Amino acid sequence: MGALGLIIRREYKARVTNRSFIIMTFLSPLIVVGMIFLITYLTQVNEAGKRTIVVVDESGLFYKDFESTESIDYVDLSPAGLTVAKDQVEDNNYFGLLYIPANIKINTSGVRFYGNEVPGFATLESIENQISAKLTNEKLLDRGVDLDMIDESTTSVSVSIEDFEGERTSKISNWIKAGFGGGAGYLLMMFIIIYGNMVMRSVIEEKTNRIIEVIISSVKPFKLMMGKILGTTLAGITQFMIWLIIGGGLLICLTLYLGLDPETAKTPVGNMAATDLDKIELILLDILRLPLLKLAGFFLIYFIGGYFLYSSIYAAIGAAVDSETDTQQFMLPIIMPLMLAIYVGFFAVIDNPDGSVATTFSMIPLTSPIVMLMRIPFGVPWWQLVLSIGILVGSFLFTVWFGSKIYRVGILMYGKKPTYKEILKWIRY
Repeated sequence: MGALGLIIRREYKARVTNRSFIIMTFLSPLIVVGMIFLITYLTQVNEAGKRTIVVVDESGLFYKDFESTESIDYVDLSPAGLTVAKDQVEDNNYFGLLYIPANIKINTSGVRFYGNEVPGFATLESIENQISAKLTNEKLLDRGVDLDMIDESTTSVSVSIEDFEGERTSKISNWIKAGFGGGAGYLLMMFIIIYGNMVMRSVIEEKTNRIIEVIISSVKPFKLMMGKILGTTLAGITQFMIWLIIGGGLLICLTLYLGLDPETAKTPVGNMAATDLDKIELILLDILRLPLLKLAGFFLIYFIGGYFLYSSIYAAIGAAVDSETDTQQFMLPIIMPLMLAIYVGFFAVIDNPDGSVATTFSMIPLTSPIVMLMRIPFGVPWWQLVLSIGILVGSFLFTVWFGSKIYRVGILMYGKKPTYKEILKWIRY
C-alpha cells in the first residue's frame, strides 16, 4: 500500500473508531425523531392553556358573535364600560381586552386591543375577520340587500391538483419538495462544516505537536493533504449511508404500518376526487413519490465534490495557523457562500426552481452543492446536472492545487499569525 493509501486508512480509522462518531451515527436519527415528537408535544401543551379575553362592545353589534373556543374564552363586560373592564382584566390577570367603539360603522380604526402581551397572529386575524364580516353584513342590510340570497349563492370550491396521467398531489406538494431538498442542502452544509473542521483541527494538532515534521520527511505535503481529505470524506460517506439505511427502514416501516401504496394515487380523470383521500395520506403519498434515490445519489456526488472543494480550503487554513483561535479571521469567506446558498435556496428555489437566480447559483461551485440539491425534487434537466457537476469538479481540482501551495509552505511555519498578503506570497513560491 502506498503512502497515500496509508494516510487515507489512518484518517478513516481514526474517525470511524472514535467513540463520539459511533454514538452520534446511531443516535442522531433517534434524536431527530425525538425532536419532532417533542416539538409536536410542546406545541400541543402550548395551545392547551386557555386565555380569557374581555369584550367591551359599545356598538352592541358584535358581543354575541365572539364564541369561546378551546383556547380562548370570551367574556362580555360591555355594560360595565371600558374603565371598569380594564380594572377587571388587571385584577383577574386576564389575557387582554377587546374594545369596539359605538361609531364602528363610521370609524373602523377605533377598535383597540389592550393587553400586556401581543395576541398571536391567528387570534388577531380571527377577531379582525369576525368584525369585518359583521360590518359587511350590516352595510349590506342598510342597503336593502338580502343576506340569505347571498349565503345561498356563495359557493366553496376546492381545487384538486392532478397531472395528465391522473396522479393526484397535495396542495402543499411544493413545500414538501422544498422541505426535502432544503433538508438535504442543510445537511450537506453541516457535513461540510463539521468534517472540514475535522481536517483543519487534525492539521493544526499535528503541526503544533511537531508530528508533521516527521510525517513530511517520508511523504509529500500534497499527498498528506489529499489523504486527510479522502479519509475524512470516506468517514462522512459511511456515516451518511448508515443514516440512509436507518431512515429508509423507518420510512418503509411507516409505509407498511399505514398501508400506503403510491399507485393508489393514480386514477382516471374524474373517477375519484382528491377529497376521497385523507389529507395526511395524500401528503405521505407525495413524500413517497419524491425522487428519494435520485436525491440520495446526487447528495453523495455533491457531498464529495463540495466537501473536497471546501476541505482543501480548511486544510490550507489549518496549515497556515498555529491554533484554532487564529482560524477565525479566515472562516468568514468559507461560511458566507454556504449561508448564501441556504438563503437563495429557500427564497428563490421555492418561488421559481427554474428561474435565473436558482439556476445560476446551482452552477456556481461554492453554492451549487446546496442549491442544486434543493432544485432536484422539482425536476432538473440532465444537462444542467452534468454542467453543474463538471464545473464543481473543475473548481475542486483548481482549489486543491491552490490550497496545496498554501499547505506546502504553511505546514512548517510556526510562531507567526499569517495575513492574507503573506498567504498570497506563499502561492507564488
